[in-house]
Amino acid sequence: MQPKNSFSWTLKYTLLNAAYFIAFCTVHAYAAVYLLANGFSNTEVGVLLAIANITSAIFQPLIAAVIDKQGFLTNKRFILISVLIMLTGSLILMAVPGMKAVIFIIFALIYMIQFAYQPVMTALCFEYQKKGCGIVYGLARGLGSASFAVTSVFIGRVVEESGVLVLLWVTVAAMVLSVVVILTFRLPSGSVSEGSGGEDSKKVSAHNNLISFVKTYPAFSLFLIGTILFFFAHNMINDFMIQIIRNLGGNETELGYANFLQAILELPVMALIGLVLKKIASGKLLIISGIAFFVKILILVFANGMAHMYISQCFQLFAYAVFIPVSAYYVSKTMEEFDQVKGQAFITSAITIGGVFSNLISGVILDNLGIKPMLITGTAVCAIGMVITVIAMTKLPHYNSKQGEQN
Repeated sequence: MQPKNSFSWTLKYTLLNAAYFIAFCTVHAYAAVYLLANGFSNTEVGVLLAIANITSAIFQPLIAAVIDKQGFLTNKRFILISVLIMLTGSLILMAVPGMKAVIFIIFALIYMIQFAYQPVMTALCFEYQKKGCGIVYGLARGLGSASFAVTSVFIGRVVEESGVLVLLWVTVAAMVLSVVVILTFRLPSGSVSEGSGGEDSKKVSAHNNLISFVKTYPAFSLFLIGTILFFFAHNMINDFMIQIIRNLGGNETELGYANFLQAILELPVMALIGLVLKKIASGKLLIISGIAFFVKILILVFANGMAHMYISQCFQLFAYAVFIPVSAYYVSKTMEEFDQVKGQAFITSAITIGGVFSNLISGVILDNLGIKPMLITGTAVCAIGMVITVIAMTKLPHYNSKQGEQN
């Protein structure tokens, strides 16, 4: 099937990504800023984010399994529901400034649901690609990161001057845009309609059992452990970046610059990742990504000024910017079609589990021991993840065909 309306579909998917990552900036990158401004301690911030991440990590595979069954709950419908929850939650937060108990519950819900629909957005792209829609995933995803970068560079100064309420207004605007865009996603005429799955589809969807899934995709399953450890370090930096920057002599403005730098560097890599994958196998690229995660946090252990912070952020070019699109392509290439939403969800679950451990441990270390012990811990954990990923991608089969035939 020849791709249809490549520009139009890529534009729509780009707008969906842009809206998502604008809100990701205001919700995730500025979570500590928002919560600290509302009276939370570092430890309380860590506990809140850990609860949100735990819930998300459990929720994502369950939702993916339901979506993979090709019933009423489709990728598109779940994204729409998630966006409406975030929109409503943000409006509620505007009405309850300083009410810590309410903020704890609503912010945790928003934080959780945004992580939960991220892999579904990726699955949506590959679903529509296979139905003939010419979406250029890397370009759209890279422009999503660029929207995060642009938001970061402006929002830091605005928050510094006007307060954290602006974070909620930007989130609301992004969610309104998301609603408008997702409603335009309609499968081309002649494609299988949303929510319908033929008999063959149901026969292929056979790996909802975790043990069966692990036996069928052994390399991917071990790689998920490496992912947890990479994102322990990655989330440590991102969730507590404002404290790291303040320790280096910066403030919210420098936080915006640092987020802008790492996000804008993602665009060229993600846009060109399809070409890179023709030259370098996805498994090797995931190993390179793991090494970059390690170097990124190692630099911060020895940092003594904002220049080192910016150098560290530059390794986003090889770390997160490679990991996200390559892991998505890896799932699309190595997994059966009706395991792919689960595959994308397992990656995001591993990312959020890494966030759970990071949130629980980092806030406590930060409050009791300080910045450097926290970063040393993250560096050691990331090094272990790097070793595990090398083993997964070089020693284990990506797809166990015999196990796949049995299920």
